[in-house]
Amino acid sequence: MFEARLVQGSLMKKFMEAIKDLVKEANWDCTGTGISLQAMDTSHVSLVSLLLRSDGFDPYRCDRNISLGINMESMAKIMKCASNDDVITIRSEDHPDNVTFVFESPNQEKVCDYEMKLMDIDSEHLGIPDTEYDAIISMPASEFQRICRDLSNIGDSVKITCNKDGVQFSAQGDTGIGKIALKQNAVIDKEDGQVSIELNDPVSLTFALRYLTFFTKATPLASTVTLSVSAKNPVAVEYRVDDIGYIRYYLAPKIEEEEEN
Repeated sequence: MFEARLVQGSLMKKFMEAIKDLVKEANWDCTGTGISLQAMDTSHVSLVSLLLRSDGFDPYRCDRNISLGINMESMAKIMKCASNDDVITIRSEDHPDNVTFVFESPNQEKVCDYEMKLMDIDSEHLGIPDTEYDAIISMPASEFQRICRDLSNIGDSVKITCNKDGVQFSAQGDTGIGKIALKQNAVIDKEDGQVSIELNDPVSLTFALRYLTFFTKATPLASTVTLSVSAKNPVAVEYRVDDIGYIRYYLAPKIEEEEEN
């Protein structure tokens, strides 16, 4: 038997919004320590990694490890049926064909019960190697979202350059060039608004803005986003959710044309 009850059900709705446009179907792996998901996007360009720890649920029960093959679009439609203040319970049997979602209003006067068929998804669990990053940038999630949105109006790619002075995001397109520079320890907004940088080596890498913009759909989950960048390694974009876990996205850098030549 598997059962996980999330008192702050709106979190599950936000997690779904952060995943559904990138990943169409994935296995939710349920163990005694929590729920995890790891999946490539449909183009096999980016990777999503999600962890929901068992102690973030009340109660949490998982008698044996199970894998729930879920169609994200279907689950997202069901999650939209839950109100933001509902308590959400996910329940399934040990050899599941279906998964059940139960939405309870805070006063328990309304209970909604949705049963969804599971899929048989053959997926390979990719080992994510530990990486020594050249720079780790922590900044307000809302500011990162704004930068991605604004620079998307200029070009398709963003160059992230990090050095001792701070971090710069730049884009180039037919209309011209856009640059946004943030200084180390700059306060962008008063709450959780500081930019902090752990710098081992200066680094400059280019990424597809389309995917970074997809990643910013996780902004409602956390006030701060962490970008971990390293030469010739995928950037790790992490939104850490207090008391329950995190969602991480990985995206390989674009190879500069001069390197190709």
